[in-house]
Amino acid sequence: MKLEGIHHITAITGDAPRNVDFYARVLGLRLVKKSVNQDDPTVYHLFYGDEQGAPGNDLTFFEYPGARPGRAGAGMIHRIVWRVGSADSVGFWEERLGGEGVTTAREGESLVFADPEGLEHELAPIDVPDAPLVARSVDVPDEHALRGFDSVRAYTPDPETSRALLEGALGFEPRGEGEWEARGEQRGGRIVYDQSSTPGSPGAGTVHHIAWATRMDDQTAWRERVVDAGAHPTPVIDRYYFRSVYFREPSGVLFELATMGPGFDVDEPMETLGERLALPPNYESFRERLEQVLTPLPDTRAWRRATAGTS
Repeated sequence: MKLEGIHHITAITGDAPRNVDFYARVLGLRLVKKSVNQDDPTVYHLFYGDEQGAPGNDLTFFEYPGARPGRAGAGMIHRIVWRVGSADSVGFWEERLGGEGVTTAREGESLVFADPEGLEHELAPIDVPDAPLVARSVDVPDEHALRGFDSVRAYTPDPETSRALLEGALGFEPRGEGEWEARGEQRGGRIVYDQSSTPGSPGAGTVHHIAWATRMDDQTAWRERVVDAGAHPTPVIDRYYFRSVYFREPSGVLFELATMGPGFDVDEPMETLGERLALPPNYESFRERLEQVLTPLPDTRAWRRATAGTS
């Protein structure tokens, strides 16, 4: 029983229209699901990813309109690391982001930048056997597209605090000082801890949680292993598109174990994912009221090769 790397990463935005413009237009990701926060359905839950909305390239945001800026600190993820295909791709992104007024910096072979609300990203040309998860953007050639998550970096006063749960209960493998990888048959993903005891402040531009991918039939067994390790997971929660279990690991990072299914096409065709507000069945009766209070968003179809030029 192995976790299949990173399933998704969820962050917070205070400005959904600007968020959609940055992630769908500038970064070329596909808006694969436009839904609501199932714990607070008056706000969006937006999902960006590859063409199929596959686990492993699924960045999601809760929108709290006008949310104050946050600051990553101890017990929080402070950087998302994406895979790109080559050094040429890093150059492509340096030029494209610069043209959008985004400040970038080179760190070795990687490119580091922040989104409009300060959430930090790194694009790294990393050679792995994992299949690339690519979205078909009008302005981003496939060879330069983001290929899925590689890792996250988080702050903690002491990385050793997390070792027992990561290696014992969750089956992560050590990959270096303060670094562990969850690798299954198809994909892998890493968490890297940077030492800091400075408190953080949740808000816009910060990561809320990271989800690790589990097979449908394994989730209950994973939950039991987490309980046996002394953590305190939630019951299994049905999120309609996947099932979830949440808990904090010893350094304080909020983990989720999310199933690789049923998937985002359970309630709308793959060809039109993300084009309309999608609501789980138990929220459908609130559609009319929610459509009146949710923030109007840009139409992303013009930014996608599959739909550009169609009405």
